[in-house]
Amino acid sequence: MLEVKPPSAEPARAGLSIAEAARRTGVSVHTLRYYERAGLVVTAVDRTAGGRRRYQQLDLDWITVCTRLRATGMPIKTIRRYAQLVAAGHGNEEERLALMESHRADVLTKLAELRENLQLIDHKIDVYRGRLAAGDADRLWAPVR
Repeated sequence: MLEVKPPSAEPARAGLSIAEAARRTGVSVHTLRYYERAGLVVTAVDRTAGGRRRYQQLDLDWITVCTRLRATGMPIKTIRRYAQLVAAGHGNEEERLALMESHRADVLTKLAELRENLQLIDHKIDVYRGRLAAGDADRLWAPVR
């Protein structure tokens, strides 16, 4: 399971360019810049002497967390709040837990809706397959204008 942890006392590495970070995380360069501007990152992204971003593994791991939360429908505002809590460090774990539990409940509700919608789709597929196999697909309902 993905867990973002602060770096150990390793020597500083050169890091990855924004293009390479985008490739490895599966998001666009524009999205990486947006995440930084929107306050979704938990640490400042390293920069070269020339001002170019250099991403470390911690940055890539956090971007993955953000994209997965976003993919589940978490609003940017909530991801930002979560990032603020994580960046603040120890002492707010209960608030982080509450935020995640609330989002989990939202995701479960959406999953239930999707399952119900999938049942309708499966039913329609069964009807079409059955009618086509029976050779009477022309008896399927079609609107007349």
